[in-house]
Amino acid sequence: MFRRQAGRYIATFAVDEARVLRKVAGEVVGLLTDGFDHSDPVVGRLFPDAYPDDSASTAEFRRYTEGDLKTAKIDQAGAILAALPDESGGEVRLDAEAAEAWLRALNDARLAMGVRLEIKDGTDLGEELDDAVAEDPTSSRVFQLSVYAYLGYLQESLLNALIDEA
Repeated sequence: MFRRQAGRYIATFAVDEARVLRKVAGEVVGLLTDGFDHSDPVVGRLFPDAYPDDSASTAEFRRYTEGDLKTAKIDQAGAILAALPDESGGEVRLDAEAAEAWLRALNDARLAMGVRLEIKDGTDLGEELDDAVAEDPTSSRVFQLSVYAYLGYLQESLLNALIDEA
């Protein structure tokens, strides 16, 4: 999907792909703004305790770092929103800085979805998707697992394009 050309990272997105990416990035922004709640397991995954055995030190660490980290994550999701074509499909051209922001935002989105979908280390995504399709091919879980897999593909594609530069 992504390819490197003249110092840019380029991919062409169909209308539905752009729509899904816009929705996913928007949901990450919403989670980090309106829905920001430390009791939410997704927030816990995106902002893990720096000192799991010391809540006072964790709170102190958060006090100094969380605002900047949250702003960075919002900006990274915003980089996806800013680069996507408007209500149509089309080409995305990223410079190295934007490509790095996309990688981090895609990672955050996958982490968030992984928590919601209860994806664990060692989960066979193909098997999960097959089971979900067998149970109900029209379910929201099938769609969500498909989006999760697509984000992984997109992330890998962009990472490979960045590595090919070296």
